[in-house]
Amino acid sequence: MHSTTKLRENASPGAIALNILLATVSLFVNGFGVYLTIQANIGAGPWDVLHLGLSKTLGILYGTASVAVACIVLALDILLREPIGIAMFIDAVVVGKAVDFFNHLNVVPACASLKTGVPIMLLGLTIMAYSQFAYMIASLGCGPRDTLLVALAKRAGRVPIGAVSIALLSLTTFVGWLLGGPVGVGTLICAFCTGPIMQAAFRTVSFDPKTVRHQHLLASAKVLWRHPT
Repeated sequence: MHSTTKLRENASPGAIALNILLATVSLFVNGFGVYLTIQANIGAGPWDVLHLGLSKTLGILYGTASVAVACIVLALDILLREPIGIAMFIDAVVVGKAVDFFNHLNVVPACASLKTGVPIMLLGLTIMAYSQFAYMIASLGCGPRDTLLVALAKRAGRVPIGAVSIALLSLTTFVGWLLGGPVGVGTLICAFCTGPIMQAAFRTVSFDPKTVRHQHLLASAKVLWRHPT
């Protein structure tokens, strides 16, 4: 088996280590994209409305709220017996804490108008799309929230996954709004533009996420245990 194939399929401890590094770096960059969408100051994406609402209500950092939500969602994924990968645990921690890091540095001040907020929001979504590509090619598992969506869709019978997604994001946004999270035009931009922007980004790098075979946690553990050459 060629080394590039081993890297893509996580067929050796070295490949897994390199892909863990790739997933960590790409998720950190993804956190910068999330940070920009928040700094756009025109309303956050559905999950970020919840994170920011929890942050405001409980007096905790955004990242702490994000990690707490991600861990709860990850626990639900496990209870629903969905496949779990190493990168899911990285995702649960890195993105939220990356946002805290950039908040601490105050890299980009909060925008004061739609004129500046909308471009910053779109830039953030574009960065998130490309970092999502880098994260996915590590083939170590999808994010906890995406996994939950798939789990719910499996159990929704004939209800389309799009409708399940709308219901989940609407509930998330509503709860976040009740907690004081920012809802605005940016929330609508995130809801309707994230998918098309991601699709366009994937097209520029000729990437089809359906071709990725994510390695489950148990399979990764077996590779690491056996230490193949």
